[in-house]
Formats: sequence, structure tokens, C-alpha cells
Amino acid sequence: MISHIDHLVLTVSDIERAVAFYSSVLNMEAITFGAGRRAVGFGNQKINLQLLGQEPRNRAQVGSGDVCLITRWPLEQVMAQLACHGVEIVEGPVTKSGACGPIESIYFLDPDQNLIEVSIYP
Repeated sequence: MISHIDHLVLTVSDIERAVAFYSSVLNMEAITFGAGRRAVGFGNQKINLQLLGQEPRNRAQVGSGDVCLITRWPLEQVMAQLACHGVEIVEGPVTKSGACGPIESIYFLDPDQNLIEVSIYP
């Protein structure tokens, strides 16, 4: 029935700060859509960004996200990119279980304390 994820939404305290973080640290594309909404894109997916209370249908909180992203870069290169931007790795590299099998992962926090996992399939 479901073929893939199109987008997900993170609740943040400052949308432009989040766009700057994801576009500079993770090389995602800054996107404006709809009536001025903001997102960051990569491949055929995107992360929509919203402020607390902006979406009345959910109860998401700032910093409650936990996202795993797959990279084509070696993890050493990802870690160097994070270091260049002053982003602290909170765990990893460690072996975890991804949707398609074992993955090697590193974890860090975005400016709103959302847990971001960047992983590679060996």
C-alpha cells in the first residue's frame, strides 16, 4: 500500500535558523512552497518546517523529532563536515538496524535538539 516517504515535518523554534542549519551542514536545498512555507529538500524527499502551534492537527513539540537520513558519503567525511560547522556528535559511529538491514550511524542534534541520525549501508 505505501511505497515511500514523501516528506516529514519538524517543529522548530526558528524556521530560518533551521533552514540555514540543514542547508549548510547537510547540504540540503532550501525550499519555499505554498503561501511562504519553508522546507529543506534532498533527493525526492523534503522536511517541512513549522513553528509550535502552526499546525493545529498535531501535537508535535519543538525538539521532539528523531530522523534517520541515509548518506552516500563515507561517515568520516560526514563527521568532518559536522566538525567544520561546530556540530557535536553525540553517538557513533555505531552499527544500527535500518529499514533495509544493518547501517553504520552517527547521531547529533539540530539547533532545536531534534535527534538526527546520518547513516550509510555498508
